[in-house]
Amino acid sequence: MSLPEIPAYWTADVVLTDGGTVHLRPRRPGDRDALVDLYARMSEQSRYLRFAGPTTVTRAGDLESRATVDLDRHFAVVAELGDRVVGVAAYFRQDDGRAEVSFAVADDQQGRGLATIMLEYLAAAALEQGIHRFVAWVLTGNRKMLQVFRNAGFEIHKSSDGGTVEIVLDLVPTPQSIAARQAREHAAEATSIRRLLRPRSIAVVGASRTPGSIGHGVFRNLIDGEFTGPVYPVNPHAGSVAGVRAYPSVGAIPDTVDLAIVATPADTVLGVVEECAAAGVGGLVVISAGFAEVAGGRERERAVVAQARRNGMRVIGPNCMGILNTADDVRMNATFAPYRPRPGRIAFASQSGGLGIALLGQGAARGLGISTFVSMGNKADVSGNDLVQYWEEDPDTDVILLYLESFGNPRKFARLARRISRTKPIVAVKSGRSPAGARGAGSHTAAPAAPDVAVDALFAQAGVVRVDTLEELFDTALLLAHQPLPRGRRVAIVTNGGGPGILAADACVARGLEVPELPAATQARLAEFTSPDASVRNPIDLVAAARGSVFERALRVVLDDDTVDAVIAIYVPPLVTETDEIAAAILAATTGDTGSGSTKPVVACFLDPDGRPELERPDERIPTFAFPEAAAAALVRAARLAEWRARPEGVVPDVAGLDLPGARAVVDATFAGRPDGGWLDPDAAHRLLECFGIPVVRTRRVTDAETAMAAADALGYPVVLKVDAPSIVHKTDVGGVRLGLDSPTAVRDAFTEMRTALGDAMVGAVVQPLVPAGIETIVGVTRDPLFGSLVVFGMGGFETELVRDTALRIVPVTDRDAHDLVRSLRSSPLFFGYRNTPPVAVAALEDLLVRVGLLAEYVPEVAELDGNPVIVSPTGVLVVDAKVHLAPHTAGAPDGLRRLRSPDR
Repeated sequence: MSLPEIPAYWTADVVLTDGGTVHLRPRRPGDRDALVDLYARMSEQSRYLRFAGPTTVTRAGDLESRATVDLDRHFAVVAELGDRVVGVAAYFRQDDGRAEVSFAVADDQQGRGLATIMLEYLAAAALEQGIHRFVAWVLTGNRKMLQVFRNAGFEIHKSSDGGTVEIVLDLVPTPQSIAARQAREHAAEATSIRRLLRPRSIAVVGASRTPGSIGHGVFRNLIDGEFTGPVYPVNPHAGSVAGVRAYPSVGAIPDTVDLAIVATPADTVLGVVEECAAAGVGGLVVISAGFAEVAGGRERERAVVAQARRNGMRVIGPNCMGILNTADDVRMNATFAPYRPRPGRIAFASQSGGLGIALLGQGAARGLGISTFVSMGNKADVSGNDLVQYWEEDPDTDVILLYLESFGNPRKFARLARRISRTKPIVAVKSGRSPAGARGAGSHTAAPAAPDVAVDALFAQAGVVRVDTLEELFDTALLLAHQPLPRGRRVAIVTNGGGPGILAADACVARGLEVPELPAATQARLAEFTSPDASVRNPIDLVAAARGSVFERALRVVLDDDTVDAVIAIYVPPLVTETDEIAAAILAATTGDTGSGSTKPVVACFLDPDGRPELERPDERIPTFAFPEAAAAALVRAARLAEWRARPEGVVPDVAGLDLPGARAVVDATFAGRPDGGWLDPDAAHRLLECFGIPVVRTRRVTDAETAMAAADALGYPVVLKVDAPSIVHKTDVGGVRLGLDSPTAVRDAFTEMRTALGDAMVGAVVQPLVPAGIETIVGVTRDPLFGSLVVFGMGGFETELVRDTALRIVPVTDRDAHDLVRSLRSSPLFFGYRNTPPVAVAALEDLLVRVGLLAEYVPEVAELDGNPVIVSPTGVLVVDAKVHLAPHTAGAPDGLRRLRSPDR
């Protein structure tokens, strides 16, 4: 009898609570001996607790391996570490619809969260098979197993009968169980990165005695940077490196090694990983190149990552430039960068090694203080999703910078960034906006480039601050790291030069900031001490001769004004004042009565050919810019982040009128006749939309003039007649749309004229009632292989392709996303009453967008939906034309299943 096929997603590498990894997979028929070995390594007490009585090792292995894994009646997973099975868990379906569940974990692996993650896998598999409850009989003395059930987050029911406790778990996800699972995932992945970024000992494999080599540079940086733990050079051809005793292999090092930095030829790296596994190394940074970024290197990369994870290690790289941590109790510079970074509170991850080196140098020159830096390289294992979870908890990090060329799991990034951005800003440069840039990104790190419109949508939903250039990355980081977020967009400009003040005001307004005239009371206060020639309306021109004391008083006055949210101070060096004097004045003005900094952001521009001074003291730093335009750009990004944080978090609302079985029937009927899918006929497309409560205009399909007149009579006049011609894309271009037909004669004549003009291309026509006048929009769905389904909204009608005024959001679409979509177009003011036109039914439009998002989520076979036009009027919203394309959808791993991304990508 052939065994049932088990989906590949039940095989995965997972992270445990201590940050180590194991390999999970379904139990196989040939696992009996490995299970016997597992029970042989367990104590007699552990076996007793597992089977509720004394059991021999052989009998335990036989019992554990006796049934065939088929997912339906029985499912079992084993956990492997190295070449040994270290855990097994299983369920057996009972006649009452529940499933009995059991676990066994090797004694030396208990307390690492292994039983909990195996329980998560069993629960996900059971739910797929329609099993909603687990039952377990646990001895009262088995406190560890009872604790696993208590901490899992499922709703739990207990009953006791003497020495046994019956545990019943409700498996249907609840907000509590989902939150508990995500908290475990977050803690485990953050801990796995902590092991890499805070090691107590490091081995540099490939440490060379040759200056200028990568291995030598990494080793010297660790030594010169005064890493707080021991550093072991590994070089089989040298007795010492830089005066430090060298070892021929990792295994020859007499002490425990937490982290190995690998800088050896690509074809030797797998052997090094095996050596590290045997020595119990905690994690790896593979600097070596020659993997997935080159032809033939992908399989080599996959093998390295698989071997590392199977042996409990996570991997940064390969093809990277290393990592660093400036914390005083770590002081790790495991890079080959020629620059020593300035310690600070900004974390930075770069997917490009070369760019990472350049950024460290530029950052040092700009005074950008780094807490930790990670060059991700090919991201074969550790990615930005792992790093941001560590930085979320890192007390030494206030701002997170990312240079990205690709996404591994964008939906997970969106979920994480939504949470993290509320407390720590994430600033990102995503390269590959242009086709040429996308090609370069793909060849650089062997990862597919994401469509830029989808990236914009992701960042907008998640509160990520996107910048276009590296200069903007630094500018924004300095502001967010050292100044508070503005409460609004109102900016005061204080300067000693009229021209720069005007340019600064123009730059602010052009970017969406406001430069309001100051209140009369504030102007009067300024006039008390400024020159009679000064302008105090805003911008505030103190005139060229203004001394530092005047600058300081002016800044204090505007900072005290409740109508000011942020301040730009601009200084042009005349002969009568010195730059240092003004710098000291700006710093003094931002010191409150308690000695703390201003509660409003202050930035400065020094138009000085000799350079910009550093405005800082131990408790504060004021960012300085070469030109006011850069200051305005940084401020508006901070304002947008503040606005995003101030908005309530969105939820997917409960909407009435969903008919999910009806929608599934439409889809199933389509695939029954066309296994490869295709475009739905118009009637089926309308039925699908109606199953989600999406209002669609009444429609009749006709084949001749007589049936057209009958349809018009049934619908009521006036009507619209549209050609039904699959080969014609733009109906209006060929006279295929006739509006306002108010009689049977008009309908007959219009049909006859279309038939004459279009000939055989016309297979029939569509008759619809004339809908109320309104704004034509487009609402649709597109499916991206990386990001999944995206909802598209924009201005519709025949101008769609010309105007291209559209916005996107990644599914699921929350009420907040729908609110933002309606307001994100250049033409959005039209919806709210423009030039005496009535506002449209915005609430109905937002409801429609939520419903389209639900359609995309519940019917993933929808590869494309094009609702165009969707008429939005003061009385409501109505889909006039809709096309839906279905394509087969292969179900992936259940939502929320904890698993590391496959290195195969």
